[in-house]
Amino acid sequence: MQTYKIADLTVTLQANGKILAKQSPPYLSDSTRPVDFTIALSEDFLRQKQQENPHLSLDECEYIWTGADFYRQLLDFDGLMLHASALAYKGRAYLFAAPCGTGKSTHARLWQQRFGTDKVRIINDDKPALRCIDNSFYVYGTPWSGKSEYNLNIKVPLQAICFLEQSAYSWIEKLETQAVLKLILNQTLRPYEIQPMDNLLIILDKLIRQIPVYKMGCTISFEAVEMACRAMSSG
Repeated sequence: MQTYKIADLTVTLQANGKILAKQSPPYLSDSTRPVDFTIALSEDFLRQKQQENPHLSLDECEYIWTGADFYRQLLDFDGLMLHASALAYKGRAYLFAAPCGTGKSTHARLWQQRFGTDKVRIINDDKPALRCIDNSFYVYGTPWSGKSEYNLNIKVPLQAICFLEQSAYSWIEKLETQAVLKLILNQTLRPYEIQPMDNLLIILDKLIRQIPVYKMGCTISFEAVEMACRAMSSG
C-alpha cells in the first residue's frame, strides 16, 4: 500500500495496473497524518469484474473500480464526483457536465484555445471531485479522469456548473434550484446503500443552494466559450 493525498484526503492504495500506476504518482504523499480511508480491491474481485465486462482489461477494471470506491467513500467527507470536464480560469473552477459524446471535453479545450493554456488548466477531464470545506465548495483533480490523462493535483474554488447540450446556435440560461437536482443525479455516483445516499443528498442540497448552475446549448465555437465565460463569471 502507498499513501496518497487526493482531494485533501489521505488515502492508502496499491496501484498494480499500468493505468493507475501512470496516473497516480502526482498524488503520492509522505504525510504522517492519519489515513482517512483505504481502497483495497482484491484480485478476485477485479477478475470477476473483468469476466462480467470482457471488453475491459484487468488494468482497466482496476482503474474503474478503484475510482468508484474512492468516489463512494468521498461521500463520507462532504464530497461527491460529478461527470464533467473541470477547468481552472483566473483562480476559479468551471465545470461542464454532459453525457458522454456531447462535447464537454471539446468545450474545455476551446477555452484553452481562446484564452491560452497558460491561463486555462484542465483540473480533471471526466470525474473531478467536489468537496464542501468550511461551507465553501472546491474542485479537485484525481487520478481517475476517464479515458483522458488530463488531471492535476490542485484545489480550486468552484465558481459555477454548466450542463451542456448540442445545439445549432449558442445559448445559456441560469437554472432554478428545483431543476438542478435531477441533472446532477444523472451525472454522479448514486450509491445503493441508505447512509451514503443520505450523504449525497445532504451535500447536493448545500451545492444547489450555494453554486449557480446553468444549462447551455453549445456550438463548437469561441462564441460559445465567450458566452459561457461571461454568464458563469458573473454568477
